[in-house]
Amino acid sequence: MAGLGLSRRLRYLAKRAAAVDTANLSRLAGRIAASSGRPKPVILGDMLWSSVRHETGFQDYYDWDFHLLNRRERRTFMTHPKSNHLAQKLNQPEHRALFADKSRFNARFGDALHREWLDLRVASSEELTDFLGRHDRVMAKVADSLGGDGIQAFATADIPDPEAWRTARLAARQVLVEEFLTQHPVMASLNPSSVNTLRIITFRDDQDRVHTLARTLKMGNGGDVDNFSDGGMYTMLDEHGVAHHPAFDGEGRVFSVHPLSGTSIVGFAVPLWESVQALVERLAREVREIPYVGWDIAITPEGPAVIEGNYNTGVFQLKPSVTGVREGLLPVYQRAIGF
Repeated sequence: MAGLGLSRRLRYLAKRAAAVDTANLSRLAGRIAASSGRPKPVILGDMLWSSVRHETGFQDYYDWDFHLLNRRERRTFMTHPKSNHLAQKLNQPEHRALFADKSRFNARFGDALHREWLDLRVASSEELTDFLGRHDRVMAKVADSLGGDGIQAFATADIPDPEAWRTARLAARQVLVEEFLTQHPVMASLNPSSVNTLRIITFRDDQDRVHTLARTLKMGNGGDVDNFSDGGMYTMLDEHGVAHHPAFDGEGRVFSVHPLSGTSIVGFAVPLWESVQALVERLAREVREIPYVGWDIAITPEGPAVIEGNYNTGVFQLKPSVTGVREGLLPVYQRAIGF
């Protein structure tokens, strides 16, 4: 990507090469070979070539069907390495911790959370006992986790000794505890076991204009979280908050209807969409030093609530083999950001 720094690209490629998960690479290539009928060595070679030529992660190659795309189509896809370059170039290092630490994020964006929370490192015994007494269900979180790692739900009726529970949570690095958010019944109809969220990726330019780069509907599949890396699935939304295509998960499974709830994913309309847009527009202007953010938004019966902001956001796009859409979102990013 011209303008993002050749030296940065080379350093990033070197780090990726050193950290290649060969078992995962082989597993993904084997899946593609089995479904496409192409020899596995050919797929492996193309995955490695694409990682250099188009800066694709191996999961990117798998998720977005790169084996089906021609050279021109491949050039239109945003990828995780490219997004990483943007985050490193655009988001000032000294301000990233505000987003990387969930406790700091909650303190900074408290008026948009719409839920109670405690930092177990500083809460008194009385504060913790009262907090658990006010809520039937809570979420414990690792403050610096990614992809839903370390997030765990607890029924407070199963916590007879709050201090012993605190000790166990701190041992697991789960320093943050939040009330389990009550989501809008329309959102709960997708999968009631998790809070089903939106990932809306924004860029605020030098003229203070907020550009929406991607709108994603994420949903769980029976677990506590909706993260793609933890069994969840996603599909993309249009500018009106409507899903027109099936969802897919990290295993490549495709769902037009949610397998557990029976709710149709195709045609699903996010409730309170105008309020969601207004909230994201406001959030995107809060920290000028971090202009490129992926916001996780939940919808409560009273309105949207921010879950977290990701300064090094993941990438979400339509799956060509499912949708027939063979163009990615890179042109959208380029028009907004100007690289």
